[in-house]
Amino acid sequence: MSTDKGIASSLSGIRETETNQYGQESILEVKGLKKYFPVYSRILKRKMGWIKAVDGVSFKIRKGEIFGIVGESGCGKSTLGKTILGIYRPNDGSVVFKGETISTLPTKQARKIRMGLQYVYQDAGASLDPMWLIRRTLREPLVIHARLSKEEIDERIERVLAATGLKPEHLSRYPHEFSGGQQRRLGLARILCLNPSLVILDEPTSGLDVSVQATILKLFIELKHQFELTYIFISHNLTVVHMMCNRMAVMYAGKIVEMGETHNIFHHPIHPYTKVLLVAIPEVGKEMDQNLSLTGEPPNPENFPSGCRFWPRCGYKKEICETVEPVLKSDKDGRWLACHLNHMK
Repeated sequence: MSTDKGIASSLSGIRETETNQYGQESILEVKGLKKYFPVYSRILKRKMGWIKAVDGVSFKIRKGEIFGIVGESGCGKSTLGKTILGIYRPNDGSVVFKGETISTLPTKQARKIRMGLQYVYQDAGASLDPMWLIRRTLREPLVIHARLSKEEIDERIERVLAATGLKPEHLSRYPHEFSGGQQRRLGLARILCLNPSLVILDEPTSGLDVSVQATILKLFIELKHQFELTYIFISHNLTVVHMMCNRMAVMYAGKIVEMGETHNIFHHPIHPYTKVLLVAIPEVGKEMDQNLSLTGEPPNPENFPSGCRFWPRCGYKKEICETVEPVLKSDKDGRWLACHLNHMK
């Protein structure tokens, strides 16, 4: 059995109950979000340009859904997640969470609202203080952000520990005493203590064994129902995104190039870059379309090409692609696309 089929088999039962279990109410809206990082000359000590990590991204997330964000390394996925959370201040655009614009609020006021919006880091072990016992790690956010008595704090920690499959004796250990899978559970336990509504999962299964990946993914779905969570699922693993996410967005060079229902995108991809990503998924006996073979390197984020940012690597490019940047537009079925080759009506 292959790695991906093994995970799919483990998830099949619990995943069937998850499909389309969300409404139309929007919990998060991102509008024209941009995050640029300045580039300075080492010799002249002055700003020479900008790295456009996130460059005009817009989407909505419905309450209760799992929304996937995929793309190559360096496409801006993680930067987008951290800008939504507020770790990075956006250069332009806005983030609306539960009807309130949080991207322009003063730090102190934004921190209170962002209790409901939490981030699980890719390297769970690095996000845990190695000098703190797990008891202190879990208590600290509650002491700072929640007005609870000692008994109420202990009760909440006990509940979260049980939900994430950890035991009371784990409170007296240090982070290095846990396996990678257990560290993922600890990262989840810490944010769940704050009772969030939306959780951003950044490469949540990277570096884990197959059996551990399946267990963690099951845990995500169980916690989603138990705590009424909404997820942003950032990953390069397309197979996992296919199994987990209701809708997804494909990012390239800081922009979304295709977005829609996950099932529809996997079975009918439209953008050439999306097709390249899906064709690259290993499958025995599958033949590669030569027009979909990806050549060259991703564009320099300091100096993107004119027109469509994907045209230098696209096997279907036309003259218009080199000069005119495509706009992300939607069709009547909710599929969003930024491509000159497929004019959506």
